[in-house]
Amino acid sequence: MISKMELTRDQTIAYDKAALVCSRSEKCTSEVEDKLNVWGLSAEESEPVIKKLISEKYLDNERFARAYAKDKFRFNRWGKQKIEYMLRTKKINQETVQLALEEITDEGYYNELLKLITDKGKTIKAKDQYDKRNKLMRFAMGRGFESGIIYAAFKELGI
Repeated sequence: MISKMELTRDQTIAYDKAALVCSRSEKCTSEVEDKLNVWGLSAEESEPVIKKLISEKYLDNERFARAYAKDKFRFNRWGKQKIEYMLRTKKINQETVQLALEEITDEGYYNELLKLITDKGKTIKAKDQYDKRNKLMRFAMGRGFESGIIYAAFKELGI
């Protein structure tokens, strides 16, 4: 029924601005809702704009989540836990988050962790091996990697 529903002048202006923002880079629904709020639209006024953006494929939370997970893993070198947490803060549902995390292969994930630990290990200043291991553990967990895979990487690297 969206096509039959007319947008007000303010909603049309907001729609045009939001469509431009969404066409430049992937956005999720909550980010666009926040923008519409900043632009002066109430939650009720925003709803038809969001629906129109979704119907015209400017907004797609699954597409956003997949791109977000892939980019954050590849460029920021984040682990799955951090990616999941950040997607949840953007109000992406759990099912969509899981689909996005499946985009990251286990082998690539483990190899990235090994590389991350090796690189960081070269720059860490530690009193002894135990201190170095603890600092590397905190670093890897802060990046969002799971403790089990970190221990496996430590074992492989002999740390």
